[in-house]
Amino acid sequence: MVSQKVTIKNPTGLHLRPAGILCKEAMQFKAHVSFRYRENIANAKSVLSVLGACIKSGDEIELVCDGEDEREALAALIAAIEGGLGE
Repeated sequence: MVSQKVTIKNPTGLHLRPAGILCKEAMQFKAHVSFRYRENIANAKSVLSVLGACIKSGDEIELVCDGEDEREALAALIAAIEGGLGE
């Protein structure tokens, strides 16, 4: 299992479009991908779970990847988030 904290940079947070991009990126990997935000844990492969976390710009989440391609998944998700998730 690997994890890393990252700050959401999107001006509008994780609304539907960036949440969809995050999920699409996470689904490319076999590893279980989730993130912690405050006391909640959300499945990064579920758009509803991501949207339900109500993450805003500037919020810090901790990505957690567990599985055979966990390191690749973590690196790809951090790159996507730091790249603005299409915004």
